[in-house]
Amino acid sequence: MKDEFLKIIQSSFPLEKRPFEDIAKRLNSTEEEILNLYKNLKEEKIIRQTSAILETKKVGYKSTLVAFSVKDIEKAAEIINTHPGVSHNYERNHEIFNLWFTLAVPEDSKLGIEKTIEILANVTNAEQCIILPTIKMFKIGVVLDTTASSVEKENIKRREYKDINLTQLHKDIMYYLQKDIMPVKEPFKEIVETLNIDYDTFFEEINNLLEAGYIRRFATILNHRKAGFTANAMVVWNVPDEVVNGVGEELSQYKSVSHCYIRPRYQNWHYNLFSMIHGKSEDEVNQVIIEISKKFNIKDFKPLYSTREFKKSRIEYFSKSFNEWEENFSKNL
Repeated sequence: MKDEFLKIIQSSFPLEKRPFEDIAKRLNSTEEEILNLYKNLKEEKIIRQTSAILETKKVGYKSTLVAFSVKDIEKAAEIINTHPGVSHNYERNHEIFNLWFTLAVPEDSKLGIEKTIEILANVTNAEQCIILPTIKMFKIGVVLDTTASSVEKENIKRREYKDINLTQLHKDIMYYLQKDIMPVKEPFKEIVETLNIDYDTFFEEINNLLEAGYIRRFATILNHRKAGFTANAMVVWNVPDEVVNGVGEELSQYKSVSHCYIRPRYQNWHYNLFSMIHGKSEDEVNQVIIEISKKFNIKDFKPLYSTREFKKSRIEYFSKSFNEWEENFSKNL
């Protein structure tokens, strides 16, 4: 039951008044048993967080992957982690670029993303820096299936979004939905009461936000290593530009691939296709990499394994912390 439970809540946590009761019915269990399972998995740190996953660009933020070459990596990571728009920060085993992080800033940022990176590069004494925004996204979403083969595939459905007039209520709902879901019968009760709306209105507006693409999904994120996926590699591929779209589409169908993007090339960086590949061991990840390289006849690629995790957390969108960071940081320049 544990594996099926984890598959359900990673794919789509029920947006219901009593979601754990809904899951219990699907698994022929009881609400109490499912609540205890959820609580135990959180205590064991297998479940990292259950909340809304917002679409960064749609909610008015600009984001990018950044790679630094630094000597004092611990100090550099500490400084970078102070920025509220840094969600992931890893040491990776590249011979030049050893510190990799994702950064997002709001549209009203006084510094903007390029200036923010320039400042971070200066204060961390980065010797080299590459900025790698998404040119095209093929897949984003981690659903770790403990029952699936590492080379098993899935069909990726492309969504079409409707237009809505974004209101302050929508923004308030998205702000509160970023909070972690607790193991209680009515986990949304506090939000509904804070917003002074009824459940029907609450869930109707959430569905509107989902259909409009502001909320990518509402789901659980696992701690990969605690869940048994002890290896992950950001594999970068040098794919001819004329075929990269087709390769990206096919590569994203692998269940072990959680993220797949086209990113820009540079004079000192010629890889254009990025994929995150997860496995229960490094050998399993390498098996997927070898299969992909043979299938698409890609000879120039590099698996970048994370050797240290400095930060992994959800960005708190619509938070005052972004302006506060810029104000405080400017004082110290």
